[in-house]
Amino acid sequence: MLNNYTLLILSFIVSFNSFSQRKKNKQKISTEKVTYNNLSWRNIGPFRGGRSVASCGLIKKENIFYMGSTGGGVWKSEDYGINWKNISDGFFKTGTVGAISVSEADENIVVVGMGEHAARGVMTSMGDGVYISTDAGITWDHKGLENTYHISDVIIHPENPKIIFVS
Repeated sequence: MLNNYTLLILSFIVSFNSFSQRKKNKQKISTEKVTYNNLSWRNIGPFRGGRSVASCGLIKKENIFYMGSTGGGVWKSEDYGINWKNISDGFFKTGTVGAISVSEADENIVVVGMGEHAARGVMTSMGDGVYISTDAGITWDHKGLENTYHISDVIIHPENPKIIFVS
């Protein structure tokens, strides 16, 4: 009986030792130093926008983005965000954008809700309703809801761009 226990204990010891993994000797190389050694930070714009709470892109044209800032209106990039152009100056009465959306059915329809959703103690937080562009941001029409002051979301029906939800 003692011989069986000894054999059992020896088999456990041998099996655990034979299947255990050994620690490999690897030198730690910081990939951050190697990969990012020759890079430096730079601002690619937009240069007047300020902080942003609203942005969207196009499904079929992945190079086009719209960004609504909290004090500088709506900006558009047509080169994957490398360059930005303000497309709302001269059309909007206020510069604070709270929400922005582009229609999936017609990418020329862009709807902007004005007023930052988290009201702050500065004048730029308040908005004056909803603006709609039917030509991808070249011109804008004010469509109402002036007394809402803070619009946090705009959703355009995916098949019928005449149906727009604003909150």
